Amino acid sequence: MFNESIKQSGLRKYDLEERTAKFGEEVIKLCKKLPKTDITKHLISQIIRSSTSIGANYMEANGASSKKDFRNKIHIVKKECGETKHFLRMIAVAVPDKKNEVIPIWQECHELVLIFQKIAQSMKSVK
Repeated sequence: MFNESIKQSGLRKYDLEERTAKFGEEVIKLCKKLPKTDITKHLISQIIRSSTSIGANYMEANGASSKKDFRNKIHIVKKECGETKHFLRMIAVAVPDKKNEVIPIWQECHELVLIFQKIAQSMKSVK
């Protein structure tokens, strides 16, 4: 589902600004389909914040005033990705009939985590 929308849009997988924006959009679309219960209301609120923060913080990183600022913003992006993965897992448990829709979004989030981990690691050697 998610990867199909990337292919259909002609998005290159390495365009991270667009990719993180699309990711946030996909999470929003998923959340609109979820039933509103006491449990899901909290999860929806949390995941909307963390998933949309990924793209916003990545854009801030790209506009960073220094390498140190860039590195700090990338660490924030990485943390938000991890938090989003956690909430996707919780949503899959809270709403089992949506698990098949959650899985491709979780997989994309996992890929983003790996990408931002690699960026963060490569920044360790930069002073």
